[in-house]
Amino acid sequence: MAKNHVIIFPFMAQGHTLPLLDLAKSLSSHNLRVTVVTTPSNAESISDRLPPASHPNISLAVIPFPAISGLPDGTENTSQLPSMEKFILPFLHATKKLQEPFEKLLAAAAAGSDADRPLCVVSDFFLAWTLDTCRAYGVPRLVFHGMSVCAMALSKSLWRAAPRLVGAGANEPLDVPNMNLPFDLTVGEVPWEIMVNGIGGPGNPFVEFMEEVGWADVNSWGVVVNSFEELELSHIPALESFYRDGARAWCLGPLFLCDQAQAQAPRDKSKGAEGLFELGRWLDERAVAPPGSVMYVSFGTQADVSSAQLDELAHGLEMSGVPFVWVVRSGSWSVPEGLEGRIEGRGLILRKWVDQRYMLGHRAVGGFLSHCGWNSVLESVSAGVPILAWPMMAEQPFNAKLIVEGLEAGLRIEAAGSRVADDGVVFKREAICRGVRELMGGAKGRRARDRAQALGRVAHRAVGDGGSSRDAMTRLISELREC
Repeated sequence: MAKNHVIIFPFMAQGHTLPLLDLAKSLSSHNLRVTVVTTPSNAESISDRLPPASHPNISLAVIPFPAISGLPDGTENTSQLPSMEKFILPFLHATKKLQEPFEKLLAAAAAGSDADRPLCVVSDFFLAWTLDTCRAYGVPRLVFHGMSVCAMALSKSLWRAAPRLVGAGANEPLDVPNMNLPFDLTVGEVPWEIMVNGIGGPGNPFVEFMEEVGWADVNSWGVVVNSFEELELSHIPALESFYRDGARAWCLGPLFLCDQAQAQAPRDKSKGAEGLFELGRWLDERAVAPPGSVMYVSFGTQADVSSAQLDELAHGLEMSGVPFVWVVRSGSWSVPEGLEGRIEGRGLILRKWVDQRYMLGHRAVGGFLSHCGWNSVLESVSAGVPILAWPMMAEQPFNAKLIVEGLEAGLRIEAAGSRVADDGVVFKREAICRGVRELMGGAKGRRARDRAQALGRVAHRAVGDGGSSRDAMTRLISELREC
């Protein structure tokens, strides 16, 4: 009897979890039973996105999150960390203690009936220890990064090269072996999270942790990618060259397009639901003439933006004259005095949860000022909405380069000497104003919008019948059953 059970284990961060929940839905649509492993405080939000009535083949397995010195009590998700810089390493080490309860779960599944035995485990790459557990029970481990093929291959190449880059000039161009990059890259554009391998060296706790996850990564059965081949084809061989035993990269995305119904209207989140429907009415009023006139602004859940920089952004949006919806997640920032009155009827500054996919899919929205996390890039491209790029951390600079220079589906805020000042300001209001106006009304913005819309059509075809991602999913399931 064919195995029909897949276990998915996301890392406890929104940007890592959401695409794996979309993967669960996609696998379920292929008549597979899916178990999502999570911890108690994450279970509620996951259940909201996977209601049993809509997804009867998907269930949760809840295991306890360990208490660990150095972490605030009750912390089970990176969104709950007071500071990413100070607390991320203790959090990463805490996840290692999930191995014992996960091993019990996998042992029970492997010893069960044919229907219970797992076809595979899809594990976030941060959960490196799942490889040993999977090997112990003869279950293939597929690894998930949450990045594009291009960014993954580039990150792996530069991680190796980092010790040689220390001391090089910031403007020194980079030549990345075995990659035909559609953009230029300099040493100064390599993220700190990669350069630390050269700066920190052996003995650095973060470097040691990343070496562990890197070893488990390349020894996995395969890698699942939330992207589509038409976007990534030239970079797939470079990525696969890092993996062992013929492991392959499987482009199965954009995964969220497999569940289109979720993006049709703002979803009721219990608290603040009335405000979400108010937002829908506000957008509907601005979609009449002309459509695509509203700029959506959001920097995800992890970006740490200074209050001084948020002030500059607020004034830049006001100066632009462009209608906007801005989702602010800072708990310490206060709107500059008098600004809300001046932008009344034209701009909304929100502190509540907003369904980003709904926002980007609304006819009123014509641009996205984004930190360029890969989920946001995919969602924007799939909606045909061009990006005004403002990368902040991790691989986001690579994503910004890809969307602006490689795919030509976005622009970048331009400012001379865009270095972080003592007050945390990178871009002044004038540069922000120019960028918003150009994306929303300039010739470059119109070209970026045309390109984004063309890419959106390709993305939708990829997940449809006969599409590259749908065919890849069928082949993946077939090959796993032959293991």
